[in-house]
Parts: sequence; structure tokens; C-alpha cells
Amino acid sequence: MPDPAAPRQSPPQASRQSQVGPRLSQITSHITASATPTSTSPSSSTKSSLSGTMSSQIAHPTVLIPGPVEFDDVVLQVMATPSQSHVGAPFVHTFGETLSFLRQLFITTDPASQPLVVSGSGTLGWDFVAANLVEPGEKALVLHSGYFGDSFAECLKTYGAHAIQLKAPIGSKPSLEEVEEELHKNKYKIITITHTDTSTGVLSDVKAVSELVHRVSPDTLVVVDGVCSVGCEEIQFDKWGLDVVLTASQKAIGVPAGLCIMMLSGRAVNVFNTRKVAPASYFASFANWLPIMRNYEAKKPSYFATPSPQLIQALHTSLTQILAAPLSVRFEAHKATSRKVKAAIKSLGLRQLANKPEDQSNGMTAVYLPTGITASDLLPKLLAKGVVMAGGLHREIATKYFRFGHMGVSVMNEDLGHIDHAIVALKEALAEAGYKPSGTATD
Repeated sequence: MPDPAAPRQSPPQASRQSQVGPRLSQITSHITASATPTSTSPSSSTKSSLSGTMSSQIAHPTVLIPGPVEFDDVVLQVMATPSQSHVGAPFVHTFGETLSFLRQLFITTDPASQPLVVSGSGTLGWDFVAANLVEPGEKALVLHSGYFGDSFAECLKTYGAHAIQLKAPIGSKPSLEEVEEELHKNKYKIITITHTDTSTGVLSDVKAVSELVHRVSPDTLVVVDGVCSVGCEEIQFDKWGLDVVLTASQKAIGVPAGLCIMMLSGRAVNVFNTRKVAPASYFASFANWLPIMRNYEAKKPSYFATPSPQLIQALHTSLTQILAAPLSVRFEAHKATSRKVKAAIKSLGLRQLANKPEDQSNGMTAVYLPTGITASDLLPKLLAKGVVMAGGLHREIATKYFRFGHMGVSVMNEDLGHIDHAIVALKEALAEAGYKPSGTATD
């Protein structure tokens, strides 16, 4: 019988066509229609970051959007395992160890902190926060740095919270002075910070905001949307005094989509435990999930809703890879790659949405399209060169920019050549679209 974890042989390249369908969006049709690449993505012929063998993935365009990202071969291979019981000893051990690994990823040693991993997208994390940590009528301050501030606010309102957004111009974030002024005006149960807004590439200073909140409004819970930052941006859960960080599996953590991942502080758990009314959600109630997570971490079988053994195996494998080196090395690698990408963008005479270096994320770059060139002009040409990038997402300017994701294995395994190939492809695709740089862009 063949080993289910052994690398699979790719079918002959000539017998395949890479198909990338249009991404449906209420905002914009910013991903191109199907096309067949004229060259093979570097990921189809380079080494796995762990195995040192030729990739077992079928030839495909390199996905460099702000998530999902490219996945390491080993992470994908561990998903190709037989079915197993979600309450059996092998899986319980794996899940328990995975939860312990998350404590290391978020950098928390406080035993009162609580990791959660639940089947769902990162958006489910918003529901967990809104359903469990804010009661109807209580105020939530949402720091807005792009599209996802609007969405988080809508989720909070759905559960009865009074969500107030503190907005900034596109490409920037609210200043600390503005945040302090707002905290003096109202009593807020929580403040939410989008660490990296995937729609704009704006990076928020979580550490500085948290310090401000603890000084000015110490009872306010500090909630971080880290969907596009966990695994590529520094997060010090204990040191920075954070209460919630929520994220998802498919971005810098490097696991296929399908897992909502969270870390809660003991203070956040206590706020839930002292609620006056029950959460207005069944699936997203901490009352149902906290006992399960505690039992799994203690290596005890438990059940509320069935987890995905295959995705948990993949998460365990990816976290093992991530934690094999100091997290500082990983963060610096993402900074170095970000500098390379942003320097290339500047050399092409293009501008970022986030025009201040301190506002620019390290896991993605959002770039204004040149005048006269649309995403439908550029993205198919990139796809033909074996690279997938994303169009705009911000409601107000969705058709005016594109997004380049650079996180996870594409950064940590330079031998794959993903980033260098994408930079060359971008330059060539722009030229084919008729763009002629007039000079280096200014910051």
C-alpha cells in the first residue's frame, strides 16, 4: 500500500491548464478571468522549505495575494491522511500540542491566557468578540484604517453594540492624539485595532495604542484583528497588554483556509464570565468553546462541534516550522522582503496607498495603478507570467489599485524565488500594458 504522506507525482505539464477564475466581489471584479500561464510558477519546480525534495505540488501560478498564500509541501502533505477520530488519543495529543504552540506564537506565558482554534474564517473571530465581550448598548471604539474596520463595526452592531468608528484618510490610520481624545469623551468596553488592514496595507502601531489605552482607559479591552499580521508582524501578547488577538490560518501562518485562531487574556475571559446577559450566539459562545479548548490542551478528549483533524494537523506542522527558529528571525525576514518589494515599486515610479513608511505593513503592499491602466489590464498579464496578485478592495478606490502579498513560505524560503520572479513579472506586465515609467516615485 502506498504511503499516504509520500510526495505525489505531478501529471505531465502539457496535459494541464492552470485555471484561475474571477473573484466575485460586491465591490469590484478585481481578479481577472481565467487564463493559461505561458510560464510555470517557480513554486512548481523548486524545493520544499523542509523536505529538500522537488515540490510535489502540481504546476500552478504563484499566489501572491494578501491571503490565501502559498503553502509548504509538508503542510499540504500532512492533510492527505486517512480519517481519524476527533476524540481519539492521537488527534487529541496533536490538538493539545497545537494550542500550546499558539502560546509561543503569540508570545504569552500567562497561564490565564486562552488559545482557541475553531473551524471557520477569520471573520468568525469578530463574532466571538461581538457576542462574548460586548453587551447590548455598550460602546466599542473601532479604529478604522480600511475596509475591515467597516466590517468589524457592522459585526459589533449586529450583536447590539454601539460601534463608533474613528476614521482616517485612505492610506493612513487614526493618530494617537485622536484616539486619546476619543477615549476621554466616552467609556468604551473594547477598542479594536486592525493590525494590518488587508484592503490598504496600512500597519497600525498596536503596542503604542495598547499603552495609551491602559493609561487613559484601563478598563477597556484591547482587541486586535491580526488576520493579516500574525506570523509576519511582531505581536507581544503579554508585554503589550493585549486582551484579544484574532487571526486566520490562510495568511502568514501558512495553512489552508478554514481555521479561526484566537488568543484571549485572562481579563477578557473574566469579562465574559461576568456578563449580565447570555451571548446572542450559540456556535460563537465562549461558554461552549472555552471548556473544549482547556480540555484539548490538557490532552483530554472533548466535544462541542467537530473540528477538522486535517486542518489541525496542517496547523501543527506549520507552527512546528515557524517555531523552529526565533520569531525575531521570521519578523526580520518579512521586513527585509517588504523593503525589497517597496523599493521595486518605487523604482517603477508607482505609489503605495500607505505613503508613510511607519504605516506600511510588512506582509503586503497596496499599490496605485498607473494612470490609464486598470486591474483588468494588468492582472491577466501577471497571470500569464505565472503570478497571481489581487485587485483593490477598498470601496472608495477599489478600481484604482492592486495588492501584492508577500508573507509565509514565499518569504521564508528564498530558494523558491517567488518574490524575485513576481517583481520581474510585474515590471514586464506593466510594460506590456503600455506603462512607461516617467521617473522614481516619491514617498
